[in-house]
Amino acid sequence: MKMEGGSTPNALLGLLSLRPMSGYDIRQMVAQSIGHFWSESYGQIYPGLKRLAAAGLVEKKTERNKGKPDRNLYSLTAEGRERLHEWLKIPVSDEVARNELLLKLFFGAHVSTSVNRDHVASNMEFHQRALKVYTATAKQLRKEEANDPNLSYWLMTLNYGRHYSVAMLKWCRETLAELDEIESKGKRRR
Repeated sequence: MKMEGGSTPNALLGLLSLRPMSGYDIRQMVAQSIGHFWSESYGQIYPGLKRLAAAGLVEKKTERNKGKPDRNLYSLTAEGRERLHEWLKIPVSDEVARNELLLKLFFGAHVSTSVNRDHVASNMEFHQRALKVYTATAKQLRKEEANDPNLSYWLMTLNYGRHYSVAMLKWCRETLAELDEIESKGKRRR
């Protein structure tokens, strides 16, 4: 069965495989977990849940709480779980990443070296912070989710982020050194 919405429905099925959740819960889970490598906004989540429910892949139950708004909880149906299993078996498609830093650096000769340097330094700071987050998250997961059968897989994805940030930090240092060299050559020519 082909679903509209790209990979959003599959991401939602995967998240709901963890436990029943509301759209708000899903957005919070995205921010805490897959948001480091996959984004889903409220504008994608709620229509996606509606399509999944219409297709019979999830079911919605409304919790009514006195004095609070109703809360819609979504959970996988047997068909939804089967759909998730089938999607997980499909080979991963190659994607070309969109990277604004690289795009700006590619055209960097049109601005001063200091502008390029600022972009790279900002990226370097981002990855330094990311490494701290990955370390803290891994420690927290090992402590709080030690018995969860998903732990090894969560740590694999987290380790990818850690390796990526380490590589990006190396690239940033090399690029900053190259920018320094470009700047010093320009000063010598004057």
